[in-house]
Amino acid sequence: MSQFIESIKIEDKKIFLLDLHQKRVDDTFAHFGKESSINLAEIFKNLEHDEDGLYKLRISYDLDKNFRTQLIPYAISEISNFQLVVNNIYDYSFKFEDRKELEKMLRQAKSSEIIIVKNNHITDTSFSNLLFKKGKEWFTPSTYLLNGVQRQYLLKNKKIKEAEITLQNIAEYSHFQIINAMNDFDDMFIYPIARITNLPGNSGDNEF
Repeated sequence: MSQFIESIKIEDKKIFLLDLHQKRVDDTFAHFGKESSINLAEIFKNLEHDEDGLYKLRISYDLDKNFRTQLIPYAISEISNFQLVVNNIYDYSFKFEDRKELEKMLRQAKSSEIIIVKNNHITDTSFSNLLFKKGKEWFTPSTYLLNGVQRQYLLKNKKIKEAEITLQNIAEYSHFQIINAMNDFDDMFIYPIARITNLPGNSGDNEF
């Protein structure tokens, strides 16, 4: 049976973006024909977590409502470089626990992290959505692999906009950053676009 995960930000005993995480879990159960799902707020409450600091609550679950939890101290780290990697068939529309294909792409890359290109369009990294800066505005690719909770939150609050970002126009953006449940828009490292080692038009290895 398929296994799914939720990674939720916990900071100073507070849980973040709970409604969006719960909706994603509910939508996953509903998509596979289940009438009810697990209650994330109840799961967190039962952990009786009383430590300050930043943690990742990782919940792995199946469609029979079996689940297991891990509460892991978390630190944001800088990524040295990124590589564009083409995969036109990969599907990650649900947050599956199985990441074998993502890990395979990472192993084969010549960089610390990958940016997946699907049908000529920029999508996500192996673990996050992306934002790209043009002028003073930030844009997220409309061609995501997974519609992450942080991405949804930022769009809903009009802090970012959607855009079609392709191999042809990515060089129009000056900077980029990664976002996910653990990495906020305001707290992220901001990378110059040149941190992507094989940008189209660069000298060097442009073989995706």
